[in-house]
Amino acid sequence: MRTPGETLIDPTVPAALAGRIAERAPRVVVVGDALLDGWLSGPARRLGRDGPVPVVELAESRTAAGGAGNAAANLAALGARSELVAVLGDDAGGTELRELLGAAGVGTAHCVTEPGRVTAVKRRLMAAGQAVARYDAGPTEPPRSETTAQLVRALEAALAEPADAVVVADYGLGALDGQVRAELARLRDRIPLLVVDARAFSGWAELRPDVLTPNMDEATALIGAPEQDGAGRVEWVLTHRAELTRAAGGGEVLVTLDVDGAVRLPADPAEPAQRTVACPGPESRACGAGDTFTAVTAAARAAGISPEQALVLAQCAADVVVAQDGTAVCTTGALTARLAARDRGGLLTHRDLLAIVEEHRRRGSRIVFTNGCFDVLHRGHVAYLRQARALGDVLIVALNDDESVARLKGPERPVNPLEDRAGVVGAIECVDLVTSFADDTPAALIEAVRPDVYTKGGDYTPQMLPETPIVERLGGEVRVLDYLSDHSTTAIVGRIKAGRS
Repeated sequence: MRTPGETLIDPTVPAALAGRIAERAPRVVVVGDALLDGWLSGPARRLGRDGPVPVVELAESRTAAGGAGNAAANLAALGARSELVAVLGDDAGGTELRELLGAAGVGTAHCVTEPGRVTAVKRRLMAAGQAVARYDAGPTEPPRSETTAQLVRALEAALAEPADAVVVADYGLGALDGQVRAELARLRDRIPLLVVDARAFSGWAELRPDVLTPNMDEATALIGAPEQDGAGRVEWVLTHRAELTRAAGGGEVLVTLDVDGAVRLPADPAEPAQRTVACPGPESRACGAGDTFTAVTAAARAAGISPEQALVLAQCAADVVVAQDGTAVCTTGALTARLAARDRGGLLTHRDLLAIVEEHRRRGSRIVFTNGCFDVLHRGHVAYLRQARALGDVLIVALNDDESVARLKGPERPVNPLEDRAGVVGAIECVDLVTSFADDTPAALIEAVRPDVYTKGGDYTPQMLPETPIVERLGGEVRVLDYLSDHSTTAIVGRIKAGRS
């Protein structure tokens, strides 16, 4: 039993849980400030003659939905029914933003377009992965009163249909003024889960949010207590727990600490705090990670996932987008892969495996597939798996389940059950994903995965393998790799038996 002062650190979360959001498909309404993020990038090989500045040779230009739009896009990427309530400009930026949202699967029927309004745009100039400059453009005034009235009506219409959660993404552009907050307060009883992410949390506590997601600077501003020099940020958050939850309106507070992960402060003071461990990335890639964190928190909680597990999902999703360039979203496949990486050796269901493979294929990864019993792991197995991994970017190992091993090897096998075999194989650094199959051959699984390379170890030729026609029909290749027969599992088991007699 944990005492209230204890801290729960990163509980185990099965990779299969990433698919729960898509299964439940919660309806989440996002209300806030939608932005257009732009990324201009290219090499910088010289300085300008008119000044000591790098000259970036523009090679790529791309845009993405930012702010509340990014939160909504992340919700849609994970299978939630995502709808945005926001004010958009009627310029080219607003048109592009609406198109990006539609392509991401975000509902925009409740977005309001204000005539003459300029869309908020943030453009970053990148050279060799480093930010050289950022320049912003956008409205200089809050929306007009008639636009705000339209936004209030749009919010009421969006919540006329039951929503599983509402996410507030307040970037301080003036759209979420007193009228919109008053409407949210009036509709509060219709909102089973209210998650607030704001640049300034003043005034939001009156709505009794269920969850607030401040970063460190926002947390210190929330209670007016500056971060102490020399004190660890996690320790600071835990020390000020009571003040933070009280200032948040009595709800749960999730303080995001970028490279230091996040700290969850439950509303009930008797519950232990919880912290996560982040997978740090370059600061230049952190854009939008907070939007992802908030979106996944809301989606997971709305899908019935426990608060402890939802925090881990949100942290893993933030890690996924930090590892990508620009403003990115976390898909179900990417989140499943990240969870599987945390728990190396965790057996993936075929559905979750295919979700991960789809994500890797979208990134252009080369998929390598092998299978076997891998009962008593030995040096020959490890050498073989390393050779297989060198043929591509992702190595999938499919293990025969226990019944299949017994049919192939005899009633005394396997020596180790499936879960133990998976844990050992998955702990090998060169193995990326582990799954199992019940048939005598992996033919059906190969059909589903469509690997670029299928490998087998032993004294075979590709023509001798029954899997070869399937792989080649699917456009892949078959490679037979070296195999150390004197180290085979059968020989090891034989020596053990001989020693016992």
